[in-house]
Amino acid sequence: MKPYKAVIPAAGQGSRMKAGHNKQFIHIGHDPLLVHTLRVFQEDSSCQGIVVSVNPSEMASVQTLIDEAGITKVETLTAGGKERQESVYLGLKKLSGNPVVLIHDGARPFIDQGAIKRLTAAVEPGVGVVVGVPVKDTIKRTREHIVQETLKRDELWSIQTPQGFLLTDILAAHAHAEEQGFPATDDASVFEFSGRPVKVVEGNYANIKVTTPEDLIFAEAILRSRSKNQQEKE
Repeated sequence: MKPYKAVIPAAGQGSRMKAGHNKQFIHIGHDPLLVHTLRVFQEDSSCQGIVVSVNPSEMASVQTLIDEAGITKVETLTAGGKERQESVYLGLKKLSGNPVVLIHDGARPFIDQGAIKRLTAAVEPGVGVVVGVPVKDTIKRTREHIVQETLKRDELWSIQTPQGFLLTDILAAHAHAEEQGFPATDDASVFEFSGRPVKVVEGNYANIKVTTPEDLIFAEAILRSRSKNQQEKE
């Protein structure tokens, strides 16, 4: 597998979780959400280092969480911005050289190393790569609750993270987006806006983003299933 570095945005307050605090501190099983996510990269020998973008007021708490979990690959905690896009850009600026960089949501604790391997293998100069899964539902485009079009399901993917790029490419794309005032919900959109192509490699339906209280139910179920499978292998 290609060596890479990871940028993990974790500065959002997760208002849809309705927890009253950053969802990254919510426990799934015995560990906080962010620890589960960081551990995937900690245990991957191809990961050469991690930058985490956090809320400035939570830096000490996140550092304590990382230390207590024995996460040693975090090189830098950096203050995040008001929006995810800004938090990622600030994290990217902490890296040097031109490594493959994977940008991954702190709230996606179940990415697997197989998907990471497929992703990093596909990154090349001028080309971004994302993981995703084919949509299962019929998707309709609407206007004012009236269906305008039924989209072709076999052409649609639900895009996840990580999303992979060469550092110099994604930095240039973010700089361009900032200059143009272009808002984006993911880094692939930033990359596309700069005129660069993005490939999709298949991920895993278990790679959910924990956003709402209902997602915690699914997260606990996935964790129990993985723990059971691991025990059976042992």
